[in-house]
Amino acid sequence: MEEESQTEIVVVRPRRKGIFLVPNLLTTGCLFSGFYAIVAAIDKNFAPAGIAVFVAMLFDTLDGRIARATHTESAFGKEYDSLADMVAFGVAPAIVAYQWGVVRIAEYGRAWGRFGWLAAFFYAVAVALRLARFNARSAGADKRYFEGLPSPSGAAVVAAFIWFSSGWHEPGLAGLIAAFVITASAGALMVSSFSYPSFKQFNLDRRIKFAYMLIVPLFFVLIAADPATMLLSIFSTYALSAPLLWVGRRIRRKNRAGPPAGAV
Repeated sequence: MEEESQTEIVVVRPRRKGIFLVPNLLTTGCLFSGFYAIVAAIDKNFAPAGIAVFVAMLFDTLDGRIARATHTESAFGKEYDSLADMVAFGVAPAIVAYQWGVVRIAEYGRAWGRFGWLAAFFYAVAVALRLARFNARSAGADKRYFEGLPSPSGAAVVAAFIWFSSGWHEPGLAGLIAAFVITASAGALMVSSFSYPSFKQFNLDRRIKFAYMLIVPLFFVLIAADPATMLLSIFSTYALSAPLLWVGRRIRRKNRAGPPAGAV
């Protein structure tokens, strides 16, 4: 008796269309925080506007980490995250800086007013270029470093300075110039080719010395004592670290090379 051959039929179910809720909900939180920063700046509430940018950074950090941890990464999420970053870290800080300083700096002359809004616009363009370059090169890039200052860090420098200076009722021309020089400099560092450590290789699961745990509460105590000053100091140090290291390497290279041949 011949055995009947049975053919196994594999039914391929069509992939359901949709998006992953949790990471995209966090990205929406980032977008909302950027939108709130813009509205707060328009209403002249500059301290809450600066704080909102840092809240957006928190959402931006969480959405990617949770997507990777839960294996819910998607092309949609990547594009949505980039658009939210443009609003929260590009448009929002530029408008916050514009609202805080352009009206007042224009009192010193039309040329100063133009300088202010051009600095704010340059910053927004720099963020767009930074995000476009990151998306285009992310596949083959060294994950240990960022090329150029990351847009959240650039936004943090601008937002922390505005938050820090929100209590200045009369900042004067020098203070207003400083605000727009910082805004334009943050934009320039974002489109630069300086290498910034990404800290992505930092392993949270590894063992550390017990004494190092004292740094964590000290860090939070310092931020809680004066958040605007501490955050401005931290992110300004990070932003300046790459160009300062580059200058240091150039000086060391020049010293090792010695004086040029034939020099007296």
